Amino acid sequence: MTTTRGRIDKRQAILEGAFTVFAREGYAQACVQAIAREAGVAKPTVYNHMTDKATLFRNALEAAARTILEQRIAALEPLAAPAGDGLRATLEEVAHALLRLHTDGRSCALRRLLYSEVTHFPDILDIVKESGPDRLNQALADRLARLALAGRLRAADPDLAAEQFLALLLGPLEARTQLGTRQLEDSQLRAMAVAAVDAFVRAWGAR
Repeated sequence: MTTTRGRIDKRQAILEGAFTVFAREGYAQACVQAIAREAGVAKPTVYNHMTDKATLFRNALEAAARTILEQRIAALEPLAAPAGDGLRATLEEVAHALLRLHTDGRSCALRRLLYSEVTHFPDILDIVKESGPDRLNQALADRLARLALAGRLRAADPDLAAEQFLALLLGPLEARTQLGTRQLEDSQLRAMAVAAVDAFVRAWGAR
């Protein structure tokens, strides 16, 4: 058990170290020795866990996307039990949390790597999507469906409602942050959350 736990911990450290180095230096410039140093392991240990640099890159991006997804799904939790008259406030809270997560360092680094390396690694888009947008949309749709059943929303199509909610948030964000290269103030994120929720409630609010 201890040996297994140690192997899992080393693998996690390698993936974290790899993502940090790839995000900082890009795929071409990153070297396995630097990744080993960042992870606090010997270079042969990296190869014991990952057969080559390309495999390490794919696994590091998948692990980062999975961590980001877990944080975003956790941010949806307030929708499980919004206050009786506070659905709009709860939606704004969730929207603001999602915007903050979308603009944090890990999320921006992941998008930069996708943009820069997708032509060399066409499969990474599917790898990241599997642990990212599609799963988040499904989780959000599930919560919106429950709110619709409770008469709080007019979401006849919760999948479409979830898709539009995220589009209202992330569409303007990509433009205003210039694809994640420009930092926004938290007050700007909050204002964007309020505007997105206002449009969403007008379209999907119970009547």
